Amino acid sequence: MMRIVPIVLVSLLAACAGHDGSQVGNGLPGLDIARAALSGGSPDIALNVTNAILAKEPGNAPALVSQGDAFSALGRSDDAQASYAKALAGDPESVGALIGLGRLRLSSDPAQAQLLFLKVLQHEPSNTVALNDLGIAYDLQNRHANAQTVYRQALGADPTMRAAGVNLALSMAMSGQASAAVQLLKPLASAPDASRRLRHDLAVALAMAGDKQEAARILGADLTPEQVDRALLAYGELGP
Repeated sequence: MMRIVPIVLVSLLAACAGHDGSQVGNGLPGLDIARAALSGGSPDIALNVTNAILAKEPGNAPALVSQGDAFSALGRSDDAQASYAKALAGDPESVGALIGLGRLRLSSDPAQAQLLFLKVLQHEPSNTVALNDLGIAYDLQNRHANAQTVYRQALGADPTMRAAGVNLALSMAMSGQASAAVQLLKPLASAPDASRRLRHDLAVALAMAGDKQEAARILGADLTPEQVDRALLAYGELGP
């Protein structure tokens, strides 16, 4: 069984990866609908669309990637892996398949996930999705300096990429820079469109910076007292 720290790390960082963006739109109407459904949080619709395409074109690599992304979003990891493998059989350099497969490997084998993201970056050095996911793989191996370097590269290519900004802050907190991480996260967490996940990320940094009272106040808006206590205990194990 994985220790609590890796589990918490995966839930914190991998949540910032998301399921959209693993494949660039290709202009095919059916696939555009599938990608829109995935981005809108409806993987079941995306799966139905891609299944219909693949019934006519079993080797359609972009459709296989979208199918894999839908399976992944639905928690069907084995099916997702099979879809990505089929896509790579037809197109060994499929960016979407490599990223999707890498994300599946993050929790069980971050070193292998790292290699898959690096393969993408060999062909697309400025691929911000691959850079962000590579940072997650590094963080899960406690290679926080490497992680922060690639998060900054992603932000250099796209300064608006919130996922990379949040992951950078969390990585800094885990490497002994919790106070600086709090300063990075506060503006993001106070934005009108800030999600519950983002507020909880700020709570993580606050707890690691020693301000458990403020962390508990933020978490208490969404969690029971018992859940808050468990969360703070887990966050306390994430330090350097």
